[in-house]
Amino acid sequence: MKDKRSLLEKAAAVPHVVWIVLFILGPLLFVLYFAFTDTRGNFSFSNIQLLSSYSHIFFLSICFALVATAFCLLIGYPLAFVMARAKPSTQKLLMLLLMLPMWISLLIRTYSLMTLLDNGGLVNSVLVAMGLEPITVVGTGGAVILGMVYDFLPYMVLPIYTSMSKLDKRYLEAAADLGCNPFQTLFRVVLPLTVPGIVSGVTMVFVPSISTFYISQKLGGGNFDLIGDTIERQFKYASTYHIGAAISLVMMILILISIAVMNRFSDGDGEEMIV
Repeated sequence: MKDKRSLLEKAAAVPHVVWIVLFILGPLLFVLYFAFTDTRGNFSFSNIQLLSSYSHIFFLSICFALVATAFCLLIGYPLAFVMARAKPSTQKLLMLLLMLPMWISLLIRTYSLMTLLDNGGLVNSVLVAMGLEPITVVGTGGAVILGMVYDFLPYMVLPIYTSMSKLDKRYLEAAADLGCNPFQTLFRVVLPLTVPGIVSGVTMVFVPSISTFYISQKLGGGNFDLIGDTIERQFKYASTYHIGAAISLVMMILILISIAVMNRFSDGDGEEMIV
C-alpha cells in the first residue's frame, strides 16, 4: 500500500518538476549562458564588466523601489489594522474594495491613472474649472512612485492583515490590563507580533517595484530609465541579448539578497515567510 502511494506521489510530482525545469531552470540557464558569453558564443566576462556603466540605473531603481515600499507600508499597515479590527461584514467589504483593482490588467490600471493625472486629465480639468493652475504629474518621479504604490499596495496589506487577524486578542486585553493606552498597545504589542507580515509585505512590494518597466514608461513619460526598462530594451535586439542577460542576472541576485535579508529579520514562523 505504501509503495503504491509512493508511486502515486511521484507521478503527481512529475508535472510540477517538468514545469520547474521548463519555465524556471531553463530560462535561468539561458540567462547565465548569455551573460557569460560574447556575440560569438565564446566565454567572456565583458558583459559583467560593462555593468559599471549602468550603476546609475541600478541606484535609481533601488531608490524608487524603496520609496514606493515605504509609502505602501505607511498606508498599508493602518489599513490592515482597521480591517483586522472591523466587523466581519466590514472586513469583507474592505477586502473587496482592496482586491477589486487587482481584477483589472495592470496595463489598464496604469492607463486609467494616466487619464486622471495627465495634463488634460480629470484632475487638471477640475483644477482649471475651479480657477486654479494645472499641475504636472505625469513625467515626474512622483508619478512613477504613485503608480507603484497604486499597483502594489494590496501586496503589502494582505500579509499584514493575515498576521493581524491571527493575533491572539488576549495579548491586547493583557496590555490594556497592564495600563497600556491604544497607541502603546499598537507599538509595543501589535507591531512586534506582526513583524512576519511586515517582512512578507515589504518583500512582495519591493521585488516587483524594482523590476517594473511599464509603469515607469507610461507614468514617467520616458524620463526615467529603470532596470526593467533597460532589460526590455536590450532584449529587443539579438546583438544586445548578452548585456540584457548580464543585467537580468544582477537583478536576480539583488532580489535574492533582498529576500534573504527580509527573512533574516522575520521570526521564521508561519505562512508569511518568503522562501
